[in-house]
Amino acid sequence: MVDEEPLGRRERKKAATRATILEAATALFLERGFDAVTVREIADRADVTPKTVFTHFPQKEALVFTDEKERHDRLVAAVRDRPSGVSVSDALKAHYLAEIAELRTEPQSRILALMDGTPALIDYAEKMWLRHEDALIATLTEEFGLAEPSEEIRFYVRFALQIQLIAVREPDPEAYVEAGFRFLDRGWAHYGEGGR
Repeated sequence: MVDEEPLGRRERKKAATRATILEAATALFLERGFDAVTVREIADRADVTPKTVFTHFPQKEALVFTDEKERHDRLVAAVRDRPSGVSVSDALKAHYLAEIAELRTEPQSRILALMDGTPALIDYAEKMWLRHEDALIATLTEEFGLAEPSEEIRFYVRFALQIQLIAVREPDPEAYVEAGFRFLDRGWAHYGEGGR
């Protein structure tokens, strides 16, 4: 029981250091842009060493995307815990639109604006988002009682994740989310041969 107190104090100190680094990084990024800020400047403002910054955040881009675990958990839960009778596509549509709406509120909207002007952040965000693929594939594979994921599950998940990446940058994301899932659910055959 005595050993638990120092661990709790240590964890609180780590959390406080992490929060200080994030606050410093966010302020600098919003003041001067992501590319114009160095890790050393972030460390100086947070009163830590660059090594401490990298202990908490493996790369500079990770300072912008600190909620990836929570986003991952919410995405998987949207599919796994959806109400009976709600399709996977409908659950993902609702989830995407809620996430996009949240991204457009303060302070996330400022971070989104920062991303739009920084190709490295867009690339990092897309890679982080696509890291959810395996978890969604596993969730659907289990739901359908399969030992291994089918090709259809793999394709569905890959394309479903792309819908959010496209919609988040559009002025009317709902139209893109609807169109994306309509196309995914009905397939190209719905358009017939008229396009030839």
